[in-house]
Order: sequence, then C-alpha cells, then structure tokens
Amino acid sequence: MSKDTIPTLVNPEWLETRLDVSDVQVLDCTVYLQAGSGEKNYDLKSGYDHWSEAHIPGSQFADLIEDLSETENPEYPFQLPTPDVFASAVSELGVSNDSRVVLYDTVDQGNNNEWAARLWWMFRVFGHDQVGVLNGGWPRWTAENRPVSSTVTTPTSADFTAEYREELVADKEDVRTQIEDSDACVINALQSGDHAAERIPNSVNIPAVGDEGVLDTDGTYVSDDTLREQFSEVGATDADTVTTYCGAGIAASSEALALHQAGITDVAVYDGSLSDWTADPDLPTEQGE
Repeated sequence: MSKDTIPTLVNPEWLETRLDVSDVQVLDCTVYLQAGSGEKNYDLKSGYDHWSEAHIPGSQFADLIEDLSETENPEYPFQLPTPDVFASAVSELGVSNDSRVVLYDTVDQGNNNEWAARLWWMFRVFGHDQVGVLNGGWPRWTAENRPVSSTVTTPTSADFTAEYREELVADKEDVRTQIEDSDACVINALQSGDHAAERIPNSVNIPAVGDEGVLDTDGTYVSDDTLREQFSEVGATDADTVTTYCGAGIAASSEALALHQAGITDVAVYDGSLSDWTADPDLPTEQGE
C-alpha cells in the first residue's frame, strides 16, 4: 500500500486496513479523571491497565500523566513538556518523524477524543503534522467489532526530532492582549454552565462536550459543515488570531482539533487555561450569560 496522508479525523475502517503498515503507529492516550480526595477536585488515573488488557492491535500506551507532561509543578498537570522530553518519550514509543500517528482514548461516550486530541495538538506543537485522532475512539472501535488484542509488545525505539511551533501555544500575556483585540477570537471549550460561572472576559463559548458542542451524540465530531457554522457564529472564521482555553488545556485541545477540521488551522491553545489565569489576582474574570 502506498503511503498516503493521514486524515485529521481517522475513521476506523481507514485504520483497520493499515494496522500492518510499518509507518503507522497507534497510541492509546487514555487518562481517567475520578472523584478527588481531600482538597483535590479530582484524581488522575492512567489508562495503562485497561490498555494492557484490551487495545487496538499493535498499539502502544502513551502516558500523558508522567511521560508527556511537565511534572515539576503538580498544581498544573498536563502542561507541555520541553521539546527534548517530548521527543525522547515518543521516540521510545517507536514514533519517528516519518511516522503516521493515530491517537485514540478509551473514555466513555460523551468525552471521546479529548485525551487523543491533547496529544494530537502536542505533536503539532512539536512539528509533526502526520497525526490524526481516531474519530469516536475505543467506544466506536469496539462497537463496530474491529480487531482487539491483549498482546503487549515492547516498541522498537525510533528517532524523533522536535521543532517547536510557538504560534500554536498561548500564555496569559497573549490572551490578555487578545481579549482587547477585535480581530482576535478567544474560545472557551468548557460547557455553557461553566462558561457562565467564570470565564475570561470577552471570550466566547463553544463546548467541547455537551449540548451544542463539537461532538455528536455518538461521540464523534459533528460534520465539517456544522463545525464551520458554529465557529462562524462566534467570529472565529474571520478572526486574525484564534485561541482556545478550558480548565487545564485538555478540552481546549479538542476544540483546536475541531477548528482545524473546520479549516481554521493556525489555532493556539492556552496551555494553562483557567487554572493559570485565575491564579493571577491581577487578571480579570467575568460571570453571567
């Protein structure tokens, strides 16, 4: 089979016919958020155990908690690692600059694709465009009775070189400027109730999950036409700069993927999102509809 460009949204049939193609690397990116203990609102659990019991044949597990996030500040989980750390981690998973990478997660329907979209964005930040997300993730894969394996293999290390794209990453100073710029569009990917409760001033809302969001009821992304209509209504289509945010940068990554699918490709994710913004007493928030 000749090498073809990987789609941003990968259908299960596309992947199943390429499971034995050497340059196609499949990574499970699952993280589970569980009810928190003590002062924490949530606890994080790796999806490794589930992956080791049942996964897409030939896939490897990508650990977003430890290996693919900055870990020095536990107050802000899932922040971008350095280019060298990212390159080392994906190289150990068998990903090279010549790889076509398919990402998926095993989260239940309703929050599908967010962890996969997070790693999709990270690959793009570090210069790799041959990357796509399995649309509908593990729930869709199994619902369609696609192949499943319990065989855990050790990947052959590859050579990945990262090239950092600063234009795909926003910080609080960038966002502070953008919310005062009529040619910029800052999009909150949290659900509408959360947006009403507390948000960055002058930001607009399209939820990554829930009603009127970028996911359909079956856990796949809504059609490209619907995405374009949604983003046009909030001004993203005509904006010079588009930035997404959420609570900690995960849902914002799924929103960035949806924007990319709609044809708005140079989208930055505010990596710290509200966790970073609200920690600064000098930065304003607003409430209400």
